Amino acid sequence: MELTVILQRIQQSLVTWFERQPYDSKWGTSASIATFLSFAAVWCELSNGFRIATSIDRSKGEELAKACFQIVLQILRTFAHREYFPLYGGVFAFFGRDALRDAIAYLDTPLKEVEGTQEKARILTLLGYSQFILGKYPEANSFHQEALEIARQAGDQPCEIANLNHNSCVCVAQKDYSQAINYSQRALILARQAGERLGEAHALATLGYSEVFAAQQMERIEPDVYEQAIEYLHRGLELSEKLSDSRFGISLAARQTQALCYISLGIAHVALEKPQAAVEYLEKGSEAVQFSSDKYLQGLNFLYLAESYYNLNNYEKAVYNSCLGMYLLEQIAAMEWRQAAGLLTILQSKLGDETVQQLIVKYRTNIIKFIGVDGYDYLPQLLEKYKRSH
Repeated sequence: MELTVILQRIQQSLVTWFERQPYDSKWGTSASIATFLSFAAVWCELSNGFRIATSIDRSKGEELAKACFQIVLQILRTFAHREYFPLYGGVFAFFGRDALRDAIAYLDTPLKEVEGTQEKARILTLLGYSQFILGKYPEANSFHQEALEIARQAGDQPCEIANLNHNSCVCVAQKDYSQAINYSQRALILARQAGERLGEAHALATLGYSEVFAAQQMERIEPDVYEQAIEYLHRGLELSEKLSDSRFGISLAARQTQALCYISLGIAHVALEKPQAAVEYLEKGSEAVQFSSDKYLQGLNFLYLAESYYNLNNYEKAVYNSCLGMYLLEQIAAMEWRQAAGLLTILQSKLGDETVQQLIVKYRTNIIKFIGVDGYDYLPQLLEKYKRSH
């Protein structure tokens, strides 16, 4: 009982204090989100601990486990009703990769036992996005599909639109471009009917994003093939820029939408063989994507920057960006890592192994900033892995 009171008081006090930060409200709101999720994970762990404890009576342990479980649900329901609840993700950057896996595992079990409600749909949306940034696309799709059905039944249109948009991105990652276009078109129609401007901006971004990859798959470079996709992306970018100064939840999602638009525009201009324009968009995408935990989008951004710089004969920056794209994409099992590794191999044959290695050493500090010391040390092994399988 004492533990319950202490932990709940700490959680409530932290959230209240973070929400009242006058000097940096966006930081305070993001810290509030992390606090809700952290305490939910703590109570899940306590519930699991009481359930398997051998030092107390089994029936009492089960009662305590259920009590802790109810507190988890209470925290999640309270969080889901906050106006800053992040339907477009991004908050799990606070946890780190391993802690994120733990948070998903902790929260997955209690949600399976809860009836379909608006709160459940919103938490499932958050977990689905989290699975996506870990590269677990089938699991992400499963979460988003369930959240989509519950949100529709509960009449939560912002949540329904968000899950349609998320499903579109999952389909792009799985190379199912026709289904990705279908999801984003449905999201766009529903967002406009509901007057949901954030959902509309993201739907325009995902629609343009999907159509760019669909056109690229057909290996066509005619400008008219990309014209409509580029128009969608510019409109999504314009709308997201208008929303970027809003409250934290909307501002963060708007930044992610901008990242998606800039990167998609960059990829489109790579396909159109306009490398200088591609670099301008992708460099802006590099800034915007840092607000996101989306490793797939970050990896794609580095990959296409590398290709653009290669086409501009800037081999130094091509090496640097190839390394980052190769590592980030391989870490989430995205096949595009081989595209980055292939470009790096071409650069080795053009410049020589020693020159490429010197360039990697030159950029060591910047590379470590993105992928850490372990990632930097793994680069030669990763390149060798590509050459053995090629």
